Amino acid sequence: MDPEIAALAGTAGTTVVTLMVTNAWESARDGMVALWRRFQPARAEGIGEELEAGRADLLLARRAGDTESEAELTAEWQGRVRRFLLAQPEAADELRRILDELNPPLPEDPGPERIRLQARASGSARVYQAGRDQHITER
Repeated sequence: MDPEIAALAGTAGTTVVTLMVTNAWESARDGMVALWRRFQPARAEGIGEELEAGRADLLLARRAGDTESEAELTAEWQGRVRRFLLAQPEAADELRRILDELNPPLPEDPGPERIRLQARASGSARVYQAGRDQHITER
């Protein structure tokens, strides 16, 4: 088996199951159903139902303190996506696009933030400036 397919399937399965209990769940489900609808339309409806059933199982397992269910569900979806990609290798680019949308890259570290401060004081005025936290105690 192509190691790239296995890695992509692993990432997809993990991402989908992780997102089952987040606010991004609907986007994850919709993306996976759209992928199946495009490449295996006859199975798309069933995939949506299986995703929803998996989510319900995961939510119940978490409430019950069952930590193994998430790992089992992740392995199940990794295998399902792997088999899908083996049957439809041309779907890999579309799956990568969906995963990129679900997991946007973090912005690159811009390095130290540049701060420019300027002040003018006259008379008996005081000026306090800081590039970060500042605590002033006057008595």
